[in-house]
Amino acid sequence: MKRKDILVIKDLATFEKIINRDSRQYDINMMVMPGTLEDKHKNVDPKIGIQPLRRQFNLIYLLISGIHDVNLGAEYRWLKPNDLVIVPENMLYASSNIHNCSGYCIHFKTEFIQPLLSGPFTELFPFFNYETEHIINITEAETLIVKKAFKDIIEEYNRFSPEKDYILRNYIFVLLLRIREIYRPHLNTIKQNLTRAEKLANRFRQLVDKNFLKIREVHEYAEKMNISAKHLSDVVKNTFGKTPREMINDMLLLEAKVQLASTDKTVTEIALDLNFADQSHFNHFIKKFTGNSPLELRQLYSKHSEEIRFLTGQNISK
Repeated sequence: MKRKDILVIKDLATFEKIINRDSRQYDINMMVMPGTLEDKHKNVDPKIGIQPLRRQFNLIYLLISGIHDVNLGAEYRWLKPNDLVIVPENMLYASSNIHNCSGYCIHFKTEFIQPLLSGPFTELFPFFNYETEHIINITEAETLIVKKAFKDIIEEYNRFSPEKDYILRNYIFVLLLRIREIYRPHLNTIKQNLTRAEKLANRFRQLVDKNFLKIREVHEYAEKMNISAKHLSDVVKNTFGKTPREMINDMLLLEAKVQLASTDKTVTEIALDLNFADQSHFNHFIKKFTGNSPLELRQLYSKHSEEIRFLTGQNISK
């Protein structure tokens, strides 16, 4: 089988099996999976959470309460009640702390709602664009609107009807329209309230998302942004509480975890793919930030890897 660079979960059935540890049988071709966070998180491994991965379908969820952190590319954040999270397909995602959460979520493939689209998906719904804000904190009134849309989807999903797909498609479209209605003023407010320093820090984060494999030096990012390395360090530290170097390392570590957990590459191959000088430097990097060697970290994910190998046919080495 052709080797994949990272784990890309292509179908929702596999995601439910591997990540949500749902033993129910699902159609491998299903296009939509809604639910509550209580149901989806009840069997998530508390030691691992949701391991770093990419999925070839979109995710939207609304956190009502509970403890939940999230990595979205180079961004790391602890979520708050009434946070609405939008994760575009193929975006690097992970969550290591999930406890007692309540809320609603949905996975869906873009092609499911394609018949209703009058233009490109990300133009109609810009919150699925990679370079925009993916987490907004909404009001209680807005939360009620989004909850209603989620409940309609879940209710219809659980019904038996010859019109089920058609109705679901329209309900999901309504959810997206409601979110767009809510999202626009929030995004405008966010942009208006950003200081110049915060705008620079966000620009740096977006550049890291795109370039972390090739560009490791802070001064190179500063040059791209036409500012000094010191100024970049100051604005990033003040905005995110981390230095630029720490954010680059965080993104690199996340990608390393994805590859160690989800591919059949050797440690040496991964080290070279991530542009380390050699395996020794890669080993030191992983040990420094996780306390484990790359092989120990791979073993930590072995339980998930066995399921991935069984479900996808990948030959994942230990």
